[in-house]
Amino acid sequence: MSSAIGWVDFDETERDRAQRLMDLFREQDSRDELGLGAIRDSIADHLFPGTSTIHTRLRYMLFIPWIFDSLPSHLSPRDIAAKACQKEIELGQALISGAPGAVGIIGKDAGEKLKRLPSSIYWSGLESWGIRQFPGSIESYFAALPHWPKDTGKDHVEDDMSGAQRHRHLWHDRMPQPPKGWPDTVDFDLEPDEASFLVDRLVDRHPHSLLTYLASRSDRAKADAIWLHPHIADFPAQARVLVEHARIFSGVMHGAALLYNLLLSELRENEDWIERYQTALTEWSDELDTKELASWSLDDFWHETRHTGHSVLEPAKRFVTEWVALVRKEGGLGRNRDAANGLVMTRERRLKKGQSRFANKSARDRWQGASGTGRLQFRWSIAQSHLKDLKR
Repeated sequence: MSSAIGWVDFDETERDRAQRLMDLFREQDSRDELGLGAIRDSIADHLFPGTSTIHTRLRYMLFIPWIFDSLPSHLSPRDIAAKACQKEIELGQALISGAPGAVGIIGKDAGEKLKRLPSSIYWSGLESWGIRQFPGSIESYFAALPHWPKDTGKDHVEDDMSGAQRHRHLWHDRMPQPPKGWPDTVDFDLEPDEASFLVDRLVDRHPHSLLTYLASRSDRAKADAIWLHPHIADFPAQARVLVEHARIFSGVMHGAALLYNLLLSELRENEDWIERYQTALTEWSDELDTKELASWSLDDFWHETRHTGHSVLEPAKRFVTEWVALVRKEGGLGRNRDAANGLVMTRERRLKKGQSRFANKSARDRWQGASGTGRLQFRWSIAQSHLKDLKR
């Protein structure tokens, strides 16, 4: 039996909360079982730079600098790290009080047992957007802080929490100041100057990205996928090209993911699962635009999606190339699935080796009937959530 989420249409706040919950579930349904992650992330980093599938709310891009900029520098790196951890856990508690019912509070359930802190989740994005000036890791930050030069100019600001001086060149010079009541009273609503600052950072660091385009134009239109955006015709030409490549790639490779799940369902001899994926594959094949796929240039795709931050290995390229060639030839999977089965099984075995679900019965028996069944979305739901936050 498949699960579903429903809600009574009370007001805009409840609708937004429910939508954010469904967006989070949608992202979690895109596990990378066939080694397409580098390709997916390369496209996502072009379209929505500095985002991550584990991001929740945009104001964390400010929460983290405010916490780290307030850390006392006279302590040892170990004590500074402990202080930062304490403040991040306290942030979660403050958000629970200040934004009750809000979606996206990191550590809401874990509390003081929180293992992955917000700083580790947003650290890379903070550098990508030019908010974090310090070039190293979080651990390097703690080690460098006691020795870092402090701003002693006339514009230097005393921090209300610790009285520590604001540190030069660790964070962007025009970082907005924490709001009144920080850190005891806080929510996810961005102040106008905070939203402007974040958009400015995107314009400065990623002027040609689609995220910058949408953020700069206050475009908050809703869409289940970026290629279904109602204003796609107005996107910059380069972004339209990339979105089109992303749409076709997501569509054709979705068949490989469904076949992977069907093969495992057959090995598990679960009739319900088998029927589910046979139906899904039939629908996928019926919706496939074979003429479009026949004219799609893989050479152009590889050229447009290459990214310095992601190295797509030859085995991944070869798998995609061979899968696309097979689907083109058969107009789908065809009546004889042997070639398609072999492609998917060989790919997974080479990736997972001894942990392959096709080779390892224990691993297969632990499988719960669905893995990576969602179409690739390239972090659109995360980008859309950030755009919603900018709107407030």
